[in-house]
Amino acid sequence: MSVYSTITDVLEGIEDGATLMVGGFGLVGIPEKLILGLREKGVKNLTIISNNCGVDDWGLGLLLQNKQIKKMISSYVGENKEFERQFLSGELEVELVPQGTLAERIRAGGAGIPAFYTPAGVGTPLAEGRETRVFNGKEYLLETGLVADFALIKAWKGDTLGNLIYYRTARNFNPMMAAAGKVTIAEVEEIVQPGELDPDSIHTPSIYVQRIIQCDNYEKRVERKTVRG
Repeated sequence: MSVYSTITDVLEGIEDGATLMVGGFGLVGIPEKLILGLREKGVKNLTIISNNCGVDDWGLGLLLQNKQIKKMISSYVGENKEFERQFLSGELEVELVPQGTLAERIRAGGAGIPAFYTPAGVGTPLAEGRETRVFNGKEYLLETGLVADFALIKAWKGDTLGNLIYYRTARNFNPMMAAAGKVTIAEVEEIVQPGELDPDSIHTPSIYVQRIIQCDNYEKRVERKTVRG
């Protein structure tokens, strides 16, 4: 595990055509500085596994605007009009996955489980031409586990060994993606020394993390702000 001081260095090795897992749910818990770094790096033809694709002008939406994403594996189109436009025009390949199935596919990949059966999607267009089996009188659809060349995740605190703690709902997809990346890069708000994190509070053990970088000046945008009248 290595501690990095620059975004350029921590993203080393991510090349055109890479498959990336990117943490976050909406705009919560996204590794926004790593995403900005990818935009500057200019890598193309990326396959991105993420719950959604940010918004038009933030998060993964920035990579979409820059035509850096070839394929999205996600569960939600969300508030991104450019995502919709590229999909309908055939510029972007999209694999839509039920949200719970997406989470389990990532978890399975991190656990070394190649495939599993789920009832989600049975009897819908998602199941057309795919393997199903009946267990205890109920039909299930075969789904494969997911892994990625790199997992880009966001945590609240980490130590120099790579142990991570997430902040409340910003945990979302980040821990399971950390386990499913061949190389996991963690962007954190604070790096501390070993022993400063309560062992009972650690969400991702250091064994899953290869690179870590401390970032600041977060925008932490809200995807859609709703207030009472």
